[in-house]
Amino acid sequence: MPRHGGSSPDAFSGACPSRLALARLGQKWTVLVMIALREKHLRFAEIRRRLDGVSDKMLSQTLRAMERDGLVERCVDDRHPARVEYGLTVLARTALPIVTELKQWAERSIDSIEASNHAYDQKTGRSTCQAVS
Repeated sequence: MPRHGGSSPDAFSGACPSRLALARLGQKWTVLVMIALREKHLRFAEIRRRLDGVSDKMLSQTLRAMERDGLVERCVDDRHPARVEYGLTVLARTALPIVTELKQWAERSIDSIEASNHAYDQKTGRSTCQAVS
């Protein structure tokens, strides 16, 4: 059930639920999960292998949250042994070009970002921002 009461969404408004969508996309693993699933459905272990550094707990939490938001579907094949796969929903696929471009921008821009970090740290004599691990 929509919560914005029929008014036009405005993510700058603190009461706008569209902020939740932006927050989900801004979480550490969401974009990478979406990109990992863009080609085909994958099992949990296959996703984990693609995302170097993600813990089982964090991946499980991310997938559950994405499923709740309608970005990921969990598909259970009841054959023996049971097989669970995750795939992108139609909704997630509408955002896929945007998140793919964001990933590509990050990869293209990392040298400039790291140079800016270094220059800032030299200027201030300290490092106030930690690299994302």
